[in-house]
Amino acid sequence: MFNNRVTRMLGIRYPIIQGGMQWVGRAELASAVSNAGGLGVLTALTQPTPVLLAREIERCRSMTDHPFGVNLTILPAASPPPYAEYVAAMIDSGVKIVETAGNSPKQFIERFKQHGVTIVHKCTTVRHALSAERDGVDIVSIDGFECAGHPGEDDIPGLVLLRLAAKALQVPLIASGGFADGHGMAAALVLGAEGINMGTRFVCTREAPVHDDVKRALVSATERDTNLIFRTLGNTARVLKNSVSDQVVALERRPGGCDFEDLRHLVIGARGRDAWASGDANGGVLTAGMVMGLIDDIPSCAELIERVTLECKARLDIALSSIDTDGIGND
Repeated sequence: MFNNRVTRMLGIRYPIIQGGMQWVGRAELASAVSNAGGLGVLTALTQPTPVLLAREIERCRSMTDHPFGVNLTILPAASPPPYAEYVAAMIDSGVKIVETAGNSPKQFIERFKQHGVTIVHKCTTVRHALSAERDGVDIVSIDGFECAGHPGEDDIPGLVLLRLAAKALQVPLIASGGFADGHGMAAALVLGAEGINMGTRFVCTREAPVHDDVKRALVSATERDTNLIFRTLGNTARVLKNSVSDQVVALERRPGGCDFEDLRHLVIGARGRDAWASGDANGGVLTAGMVMGLIDDIPSCAELIERVTLECKARLDIALSSIDTDGIGND
C-alpha cells in the first residue's frame, strides 16, 4: 500500500515509527511494531549500561526478523551517560537504523555512516532540522507542540511546523506529535511528511511493557490532561497531569520561581520508571501527549497499525472523491 522514501530507506511495509520512549521502548514493544510492518524502536538509555543495551538488541532480534531501530537521546547533563559507548554497542550489535534526539548527533554521524547506519534525527524546529540535514542525517522527524516529552521552546503546533519543514527540507520528513489514527496520518502525508511517529498511542497497546492500570489511565484522559513542566527552566516537557506533575507546576509558579534542585525529588527518573511498572499513575512523572484525547482502546500493535493504514487510505480516497477537479480554474 505504501511505497515512498521512508519505507524504502527503512525497509518497512508501513511508514509508521514507534517513538523511542524512556522506560517503554523495550524489546516486547519494538518487536511487535516491527512484526506488524512498522519500525519498532528500542530506547538505548532505558538500559543502564551499554552492555545491557547490547543484550536488549539481541533479545529484540530474537523476537523479530524485521528491521528495528534504537533511539539515543543526547541531552546536556552534569554527568552525562557514556554516549560514545552506547553508540559502540549499537554498531557492534549490527544495528542499521538509529533515531537520535535532543542535541545534535553531529559527533557520531561519521561513525554511524561508516557502518551503514541510517540516521533518523528528531527535532522541534525547522532551523534545527536544516542543521541536521546539513550534518548528514538521512531522515528528519519533527515534533509539534502537541507532542509528549520535549516540544522545544517555540510552541509551534504541528499543522504549521510540518508544512514549514516539508517546504524547507530535501531529506524525507516524519511527522511526530499528536498522531493516533489514520485521519492524522492522512493529514501528515498531505502536509508533506512521508510517515508518522507515534509514542503515546503505542503505550496504549497490549504489547507495551507498561502496567495495565497506567494504560487505562491514559485511555481515560483527555487532550486537556497534560502538564508542561520545566517551563521556567527552559527545558519544557509535556507529561501526564497527575499529582506529581501538579506539584512541579506549583513549585515553578511560586513567587521567585525555583531551580532544578527544588524539583529533583519529584522528577527523578526512578519514580517514573516505577510508576510505569507498578500501575500507580500518580507515582511519578509520566510522559504523555495531548493525543490521549484520541485514544479510546488498547489494541495489539498489529491491530493498531492495520487500522491506522486502512483509515489513512480511506480518508485520502474520500478527500479526493469530494473534489470536483473539472470545476477548478473555470470560475
